[in-house]
Amino acid sequence: MSRRVVVTGMGAITPIGLSVPEFWQSVKEKKIGFGEITHFDASGYRCHLAAEVKGFDAKKYMDVKAAKRMELFCQYAVAAAGEAFADAGLSMEEENSYMAGCSIASGVGSLQALEREHKRLLERGPGRVNPLLVPMMISNMAAGNVSIQFGLKGKNINVVTACASGTNAIGEAFRSIQYGEADIMAAGGTEGSICPIGIAGFTALTALSGESDPERCSLPFDKNRSGFVMGEGAAVVILEELSHAKQRGAHIYAEVAGYGCTADAFHITSPAEDGEGAARAMQNAIKDAGISPEDVPYINAHGTATHHNDLFETRAIKLAFGEHAGKLKINSTKSMVGHLLGAAGAIEFVTCVKEMEEGYLHATVGYKTPDEELDLDYCREAARMDIPYALSNSLGFGGHNASLLIKKY
Repeated sequence: MSRRVVVTGMGAITPIGLSVPEFWQSVKEKKIGFGEITHFDASGYRCHLAAEVKGFDAKKYMDVKAAKRMELFCQYAVAAAGEAFADAGLSMEEENSYMAGCSIASGVGSLQALEREHKRLLERGPGRVNPLLVPMMISNMAAGNVSIQFGLKGKNINVVTACASGTNAIGEAFRSIQYGEADIMAAGGTEGSICPIGIAGFTALTALSGESDPERCSLPFDKNRSGFVMGEGAAVVILEELSHAKQRGAHIYAEVAGYGCTADAFHITSPAEDGEGAARAMQNAIKDAGISPEDVPYINAHGTATHHNDLFETRAIKLAFGEHAGKLKINSTKSMVGHLLGAAGAIEFVTCVKEMEEGYLHATVGYKTPDEELDLDYCREAARMDIPYALSNSLGFGGHNASLLIKKY
């Protein structure tokens, strides 16, 4: 029999708050994290808005020497993990470190390190490239650094499934505990890719919004949506086997009840047009939880605000839920923080847990104009309601679909 898995701690570094309480308060206040890019001079770019993390100082979260050996995406992950461990009241001195693991995703690692050292290579030759380039750049280093900082000697993985990475990372951590490979897993995602090559690359793909008004740049499910806005940050949750959590008297936020994954096997950037892959991922998560689709009242959608994603995700929800789709509440956290790529699913998971805890569904901020085929309830306004189950969706380039089913504890 598989073991039950609960959430006992949460941490977040986001464009609208440098902790879970700060982030959540901003969500309730409908704060948006969008503004002119300050990380570099983006004046010559078609896209010059992003959702940057503001006021982050790595030295507040780790020692200076450790921080210098980490790129931004790793610093964000270590900071979020620190908050999550403190929130969970976990002391690793009292735990079996080989039963405590780490599953922290990053979609791209450090593009900045690559940019910086490539410039050095061209200008000064191969002998001047930083010897730490590779360990600072590769995407598994967030998981590596978190395990080093907190003494986690168990299973240590980095899931890279583009924009589904954070959801997959939490899902794989859930499975690891379910099947006895670990009692504790720090799980989530992190990203810090607001840099010239990152913005230029996504702009060339026509995925980013070229809108100049921060209030109207990220409009999931709206007829006037024009693409996603790049975000950055991290979210890490502590997952624990239920009896282990109860034994140490931990506060339990929620239970992870189901996890589903599929592939579209269709196109490298576009979701399948009929939504069948994403629909099956949702159905798999629901089936894994042992409930029926009618038991689910709410979905935190991938909701990127690109034309294709929002249309095809809507079709997927209709396919997965049938007539019940019309009764669902659906929102997109990306309407406030933009798209955190490999961290998106993790911050949206935290959002679901907070919504469940307070019986409060946030509005899809900026949503005003319905689109013809997008005719579901996308939470134009915030709502108060009991949330026994929440489904969180992520879809990634390459056709990756992942869904997590969270249950009220």
